[in-house]
Amino acid sequence: MNASVDFKPIDFNAIKQRQMTAWASGDYAVVGTTLQIVGEQLAEACDLRWDELVLDVAAGNGNATLAAARRGCRVTSTDYVSSLLDRGAQRAAAEGLEVDFQAADAEELPFIDGSFDVVLSTFGVMFAPHQERAAHELIRVCRPGGRIGLANWTPDGFIGQMFRVLGRHVAPPAGVVSPSLWGTEARLRELFGENASSIRTTTRTFNFRYRSVAHFIEVFSTWYGPVHKAFAALGAQQAQALERDLAALLNDLNHGGPSSLVVPSEYLEIVITRR
Repeated sequence: MNASVDFKPIDFNAIKQRQMTAWASGDYAVVGTTLQIVGEQLAEACDLRWDELVLDVAAGNGNATLAAARRGCRVTSTDYVSSLLDRGAQRAAAEGLEVDFQAADAEELPFIDGSFDVVLSTFGVMFAPHQERAAHELIRVCRPGGRIGLANWTPDGFIGQMFRVLGRHVAPPAGVVSPSLWGTEARLRELFGENASSIRTTTRTFNFRYRSVAHFIEVFSTWYGPVHKAFAALGAQQAQALERDLAALLNDLNHGGPSSLVVPSEYLEIVITRR
């Protein structure tokens, strides 16, 4: 007789609370501001128009938000970490840009159906633990014929590899699908295909630029939430092992030569036209 197996349901709310704590630790904006070019390129890929209603989901400190506002769009910027929205608001104010900043969960957006012409997310919504629910929300709040623009790290790019290194030292939540699958066409078609009249993808590269391997690890372990929390969760010897593994990955991918660090990281730029 086969023994019965009791499968526990995934507690997405508990996972999300841990994620919120991780992203609120450190200061993501220190790293986030270096990624501004990604938001600018995504805004161009989505062909944003003056006065279009744009929603930035999991906006962080507002890279796509600012890019859309600079193009005359009427932007609502959302994230579930309010301190990051505060940083985005400071940046918008410095440029004299009018943006509505609102705390919101990517899996439960507080907007009616079809509220926006364009919905954007750069390296944000891909980290939502319940991927199907998050994709549904992006589709729901985008009007028919509107666009959903995403920038997602790929599994085989540097950030995808870095998260695999972290996962060898601090186990990811059981049962949760890897965020980097949002950087694959196959997963995007699973999530959006039935509601999309077209899905256009472009493989792009962002270059992380730091003084050295040690400088990168110092910045990310201090300010980048998931890396910061991973080091904090480990004892001294385990933390040293994680640092060695990250250094090995960085050295392997470094294109900057012996006196600097330039690490290319592949990401997928996606423009989905809502059916």
